[in-house]
Amino acid sequence: MQNYNNITNDTNINLESFQIRKQLLSKLANRFSTYGYRQINTPTFEPYDLYANMNGTVNHDEMIKTIDNTGKVLVLRPDITIPITQQIASNNKQLDEDHRYFYILDVFRQQFAQSGSKESTQAGVEYFGNDSPEADAELIALAIHTFNDLNIPHFKVEIGHSGFFKQLVKELNLESQDLYELKQLIQAKNIPEIGPFLSRLSVEEPLSRAVQEIPLLYGEPREVIERAQSIWSNQKMKEKLQNLSDIFQVLEDYGVADHLVVDLGLINHMDYYSGIIFQGFIENVGKPALMGGRYDRLADQFAANIPAIGFACDINALLIGTSEQIKSPRLPIDFNLLYVNMHQKEALRTAGLLREQNYSVLTSPLTEENMQTNHSTFTIIMEDNKKRVLKDDQTFLFSDSQELMELVGGDFK
Repeated sequence: MQNYNNITNDTNINLESFQIRKQLLSKLANRFSTYGYRQINTPTFEPYDLYANMNGTVNHDEMIKTIDNTGKVLVLRPDITIPITQQIASNNKQLDEDHRYFYILDVFRQQFAQSGSKESTQAGVEYFGNDSPEADAELIALAIHTFNDLNIPHFKVEIGHSGFFKQLVKELNLESQDLYELKQLIQAKNIPEIGPFLSRLSVEEPLSRAVQEIPLLYGEPREVIERAQSIWSNQKMKEKLQNLSDIFQVLEDYGVADHLVVDLGLINHMDYYSGIIFQGFIENVGKPALMGGRYDRLADQFAANIPAIGFACDINALLIGTSEQIKSPRLPIDFNLLYVNMHQKEALRTAGLLREQNYSVLTSPLTEENMQTNHSTFTIIMEDNKKRVLKDDQTFLFSDSQELMELVGGDFK
């Protein structure tokens, strides 16, 4: 009996978690739709070749591979942006109009550094065909709007620009391994190690100082952009900072500036992104709940020229961050229909009529116990000599199904 009780309790917990997750995903889908994004799908199994030559995107060692009955190597979908981009690029070498899509799909990756599930759910948006500051700002405003929908009290969206760092490190002429190590130091904001690392590479002092400033370029957007302009400047770096400034101006007009910080040390996935990058952080959650950025060059790999920007929400992180804000909704039951045996036929057919009107209905034989247990809005009782509907402290009498349906459409709807 003890084991059975444990199983029952676990089932209740899983059911509650599922309902909370379902409610969260519904909120995301609704918000994405209000910005004009249409839902899209991609296959669960994809050709391995789709990802094999994609550098700077998915870690090939993390992909979960299988072989079909023809000997072809497939992978369980490790990424969503790449197959969506392929779908768009296969039909359009360029776009004459904007395309907006959203998805709620599972991705599959083998995380060697972590134990647990290899499957996770992502909900995200992809905006193709527009490379303007207004498009970038729309995505960030949508991300903030989404967090607000979930009643998250404390969150920040950090914005960086991959192009700014890329232009600066071009001046260094580093070997690939040295560049990788430098990125790791900057991403970790390991300031004490950056100077000695650059010294070992004989980087000139003015350029070394500029690189060491990168992790410190964090904070209020206009202030950070102004500081960045003074550390080192070439024309392309100035253009990237101007682009960032233009985006922030649009975001101010959206009225979301209070949630924004600029972090020019945000350089993750540098090979994937070509413009702004951003991450959404929720208080007390130890990883980003949302990640995105501009990837104008990805379609090049499918022989198309299509600018794009997108973001993806980590559903598990969102669930952790909203655990206090989203409560498991009780199953919405409109009618609890109780009947004695002689009215069973009429009761079941009445329940069918109500369900045809999209009401939720539970039916069961009348007992003292189920008279006391009720989570519905209305209780219908069919006894030998009386048929009635109860709502709070009110009672409505009816004689047959037709009269009940008239009540449903009128007095107590």
